[in-house]
Amino acid sequence: MAVKFKAFIAGQWVESGSQGVLVNVNPANTDDIVGEFPSCGKEELDAAVAAAKAAQKKWALVPAPKRGEIIKKAGDLMVDRKEEIARLMTREMGKILIETRGDVQEGIDTAYYMAGEGRRLFGDTVPCELPNKFGMSVRRPIGVTAMICPWNFPMAIPTWKIFPSLMCGNAIILKPASDTPATAVKLFEVLLDAGVPPMLIHLVTGAGSKVGNAILDHPDVNLVSFTGSTQVGRKIAARCGETLKRCSLEMGGKNAQIVLDDADLDLALDGALWGAFGTTGQRCTATSRIILHEKIADEFIARFEEKASHIRVGDGLKPETQMGPLVNLSQQEVVADYVRIGIEEDRAKLVLGGQSLKDGSYAKGYFFQPTIFADVTRNMRIAREEIFGPVVSIIRVKDFEEAIDVLNDTEYGLSSSIYTRNVNLAFRAIRDIEAGITYVNGPTIGAEIQLPFGGLKNTGNGHRESSHTVLDTFSEWKSIYVDYSGRLQRAQIDTD
Repeated sequence: MAVKFKAFIAGQWVESGSQGVLVNVNPANTDDIVGEFPSCGKEELDAAVAAAKAAQKKWALVPAPKRGEIIKKAGDLMVDRKEEIARLMTREMGKILIETRGDVQEGIDTAYYMAGEGRRLFGDTVPCELPNKFGMSVRRPIGVTAMICPWNFPMAIPTWKIFPSLMCGNAIILKPASDTPATAVKLFEVLLDAGVPPMLIHLVTGAGSKVGNAILDHPDVNLVSFTGSTQVGRKIAARCGETLKRCSLEMGGKNAQIVLDDADLDLALDGALWGAFGTTGQRCTATSRIILHEKIADEFIARFEEKASHIRVGDGLKPETQMGPLVNLSQQEVVADYVRIGIEEDRAKLVLGGQSLKDGSYAKGYFFQPTIFADVTRNMRIAREEIFGPVVSIIRVKDFEEAIDVLNDTEYGLSSSIYTRNVNLAFRAIRDIEAGITYVNGPTIGAEIQLPFGGLKNTGNGHRESSHTVLDTFSEWKSIYVDYSGRLQRAQIDTD
């Protein structure tokens, strides 16, 4: 008997949805049904937004330090429930336990960081050009904010959005990915137990074509924060633009790791393995290209192939597993299609993997081999398009300048990495790489919440998640002038 999970709408846990039922299965074993969920639509969304709009006005009057105390409590509860949430997340999303524990930890870190903003939320005080006049700026809430979140980080990404939005005094509508709604339910249990007002936060589970579109079209949703594919993000931006709805987009990546001829190859190999195959390559920051100086390319490829061939693929709940399944059948088919494209493209050489795993213990899951292409050129589709799976393309270059040029030759600009012992080249890379994130002697994955997260070009629309910069997404600036001169003073005119 499948566990029946509920949506949370207008202060109530709701068992049924107007669009039917979503069934959530374990991608490592499709016989394991994680649960059944209400499939919501416009009816549920309308009820959620109406309640959120009313509750937000009261929440905005709660002192920011008090909001911070509630968010801090949520972080404490996540610490207590970390293992429970991580195990459930592995069942519904597939990635290994050490990674789902890290996913929860990122939510904890965000809670504690944002709780501290309760006693900051800094504005500016500035000198005015006229005598006996005072000027300052303060943050104000935006109103009802909606989060449309992906399945690959089902705790970290919602908390990146929810905690700063709550801190800024907003109401919340969360639409989790259809593949990972169970983790979202656990997050809402944490929020409610921490003392977040029940009418302020709403969990609408369902398909993007139904509840997602309803969010975009609702006139009382003031902001949409989306993380997902660039293709979907463009459509969301267009829909929001029609009504001038605020829109924050965090989208795709085609991230590269450069390895120069002076690099510590052992360190670079470890980084490449983690960056390419961590989370089964299902990260927007995953290392999908490795750019090698020609002097060390042959050695690196041979050692990389040997190490990757020993990665243990399997059920993420088993402690010996190093790489879990892909999230669903559709993603498994997408990855297989890109491998076929890579094989058919001119010159690309498949040196490892390339197959779905379907026999024996893999028969009931969506597993794929760690896959490496060598002799890839920058214009090949596998070097330009986001695959979102355990597939990495290796490109050879003759020098540092060509490496930077190849890295930048993509429509994306999220994460990047360079391995070198030359401090001068490291700083030139920091300057010249067109990406929102650059690592020196580290993989392209592993962002920390106290620094801004986001990218350039088609990776996003300029907003950032994490750090204090995310507050600019979820708040409005208000400028205030206090004239205590007792007479009319005219700025830019009465300045003589």
